Amino acid sequence: MKKEKLKILYEDKYIIVVYKKPGLLTISTDKEKDKTLFHEVREYEKKKNKNNKVFIVHRLDKDTEGLVVFAKDMKTKNVMQNNWDKVIRKYVALVHGHVKNKKATLVNFIAESKTYEVYVTEDVKKGKKAITTYVVMNQNKGYSLLNIEIKTGRKHQIRVQLAHIKHYIVGDKKYSKKKDGFRNLCLCANYLKFKHPITHKDIEISTSYPSKYEEVIKKSI
Repeated sequence: MKKEKLKILYEDKYIIVVYKKPGLLTISTDKEKDKTLFHEVREYEKKKNKNNKVFIVHRLDKDTEGLVVFAKDMKTKNVMQNNWDKVIRKYVALVHGHVKNKKATLVNFIAESKTYEVYVTEDVKKGKKAITTYVVMNQNKGYSLLNIEIKTGRKHQIRVQLAHIKHYIVGDKKYSKKKDGFRNLCLCANYLKFKHPITHKDIEISTSYPSKYEEVIKKSI
């Protein structure tokens, strides 16, 4: 089986931004060490120079696809992580249902159980604040396509907050109560804008989201 070529959206001597496929871990776990995006990027760099290194700046859920930033040295990594709350991060999601509010900000406190289930809680001491804004891009009777921006970076925040308002992301096997038959989660991290950690230039990176999202909207119910 032919190995897919790494999809690079941006690269310079300090950072590299690549596209993560759905179903691929960003970094290794106890169960999986090699089949990760980090491994792919590291191998790409080592082919250029065996002494090259890469450092993870942030991660996406295994089921989410889209843009991920890696640093090529520790200083760059630290600067980016220390300023990550200033990065503009946008996603596109296909959700179940006809979303009535065409534009809204979701503010919840979310916590994680001992079984790693993330949930909305009213207990502000137990949870951490999660802020997500969305705008409806397109919709039909059964589905809505949302342009999303996250103001905080909590684990599974988009999936949990949308599930809380009963607009489950299509293909979400963990938080959705709907069995829709979609193999992959329909959530794509498609936009990043930030100040370069070293040159201080404004960097803006965007990519297209999967065409199947629009195809679902265009189908009549």
